[in-house]
Amino acid sequence: MKKLLLIALIAFGAWNYYQKQSSSSVAEPISVPKVLPDYTVPINKALAVANASQFRCDGRQHCSEMNSYEEAVFFLRNCPDTKMDGDGDGVPCERQFNRF
Repeated sequence: MKKLLLIALIAFGAWNYYQKQSSSSVAEPISVPKVLPDYTVPINKALAVANASQFRCDGRQHCSEMNSYEEAVFFLRNCPDTKMDGDGDGVPCERQFNRF
């Protein structure tokens, strides 16, 4: 009888422990903001800058393909894979446009 009572007591304790663990592991709902951030602002700004510029990225990469220093600066800052700043100082086509 003592063994049965001891087993029942251990089972009751284990059941209580399990109930506390399972109820505490339930996560509370996360509050979601009702107004989401407007991610179109940077896109619209980039489009406005691109439309306002007189230059467009058209695949040119080298100084010999540039017509002006301003065009070279635009290509260096806005176009991928340009090869106009050999020393990495941010000044494109230094020899061609005498920008030492």
